Amino acid sequence: MARRIGILGGTFDPIHVGHLRAATDVAASLELDLVLVVPAGNPWQKAGDVVASAEDRYAMALLATIEDPRLDVSRIEIDSPRPSYTAVTLKALRSQSEFADAELFFIVGADALAGLQTWHGYPELLDLATFIAVSRPGYEQGDQLPPEVAMVTRIEIAEVDVSSTQLRRSVEAGTSIDGLTPPNVVNYIHKRGLYRRSAREDVAS
Repeated sequence: MARRIGILGGTFDPIHVGHLRAATDVAASLELDLVLVVPAGNPWQKAGDVVASAEDRYAMALLATIEDPRLDVSRIEIDSPRPSYTAVTLKALRSQSEFADAELFFIVGADALAGLQTWHGYPELLDLATFIAVSRPGYEQGDQLPPEVAMVTRIEIAEVDVSSTQLRRSVEAGTSIDGLTPPNVVNYIHKRGLYRRSAREDVAS
């Protein structure tokens, strides 16, 4: 029987409890064998917006998932010199022996559906995996979607009103992010001095 593998891509700058809830809720709902968290190496849609390095984002994803056997983290985009396109990643995963015969489920936020037609490789990329759209806080899906997008499977998950932007701003302001991301990620952010104003100014200079 083919393994059922979920794929959750993103910048994860930083990873937070909302990302983890999406992964675990979809895994439970679809009875997935594994959800692969894939931090973007060079995210084309967020050029200039990524704050932490690829290695820091990968390390935080590892720390956030290390205690859950349903979750794993992949370096497939981190180690690629090319922009992080979903179609390219799905094809690269399919070329690996451990995923060659797996059923792939690509997990996206429902808000991403509106822009899915702009993704590299659309609409062929919809043939590379089953796309799973999860509910996001405060977002209502519009009715005017092309037929291919309208067929994407939707799953309602428990809403977690948190964003990576919120975490970065909280750290910069010196306020607590406890409970918004796992404790070992909180410790890593503080140990590495991530998202502090002085760190961002050093990068900019």
